[in-house]
Amino acid sequence: MTSHLFSFGHGYSAQALARLLLPQGWHITGTTRSPDKAGYLAETGITPLIWPGGALDTLGDTTHVLISAGPDADGDPVLAAALEPLARVAPRLRWLGYLSTTGVYGDHQGGWVDETTPLTPSTRRGQARALAETQWQDFARETGAPLHIFRLAGIYGPGRGPFAKVRNGTAKRIIKPGQVFSRIHVADIAQVLEASINRPVPGAIYNLCDNDPAPPEDVIAYAATLLGMPVPSAIPIDEADMTPMARSFYAESKRVRNDRVKDELGVKLIYPDYKSGLRALLAQER
Repeated sequence: MTSHLFSFGHGYSAQALARLLLPQGWHITGTTRSPDKAGYLAETGITPLIWPGGALDTLGDTTHVLISAGPDADGDPVLAAALEPLARVAPRLRWLGYLSTTGVYGDHQGGWVDETTPLTPSTRRGQARALAETQWQDFARETGAPLHIFRLAGIYGPGRGPFAKVRNGTAKRIIKPGQVFSRIHVADIAQVLEASINRPVPGAIYNLCDNDPAPPEDVIAYAATLLGMPVPSAIPIDEADMTPMARSFYAESKRVRNDRVKDELGVKLIYPDYKSGLRALLAQER
């Protein structure tokens, strides 16, 4: 039986997974709201579906489902719009993956968190993700769906790195004492998802991050150094001109453990820290 992945919200991380699965003969259906994006997905070997709006007939032969679509204040939009067709296929799915965020843990003032840490999100985004996680867990209990939750740290990779901002002079080294973030290269997201698909553990929750939580200003400084450009001046957070969205990222500080993906899934990170990841990105550009 051909494996068929149905990907709701087929974006950056899902496309990286698709690049691993398509050469293995997988059939992948990916939803998008944009007709232009649908054309691009088709060019990359994905069967595109404009959704919401398109019929979900192709769910019928689906073996795996990935949810990348972001939640809103009411929770998960996929469950809100596709509950019945998903419930029909849930008992025979081999794997169901939900991409969440480490923002569900809230602020730990630079302390460590793992998958057993209670969820205390302080931002609206984190609260919406925590609600969506609960909704998917309820769905799994009611339908028997083999749910796996992946809590992603800050994502970077090709087209999503600090180099462009450093080059054009818009990069900022904003300083908040004690502030650290965890990150994950998109290639490592893809390999963890593939490992989980190959070794499903229904009910499992995994943190996806590298081994090196670091202050954001250090990442900018290293990117500038790699480019041979001046390191941007440090700006105290109280003096920084930031959007509310950007400022909200500094409201929480934590170090995220990733032992479970290594111990349970046998994953060896391709980019275990931001320095190796940035070096590889720059080499790919050149």
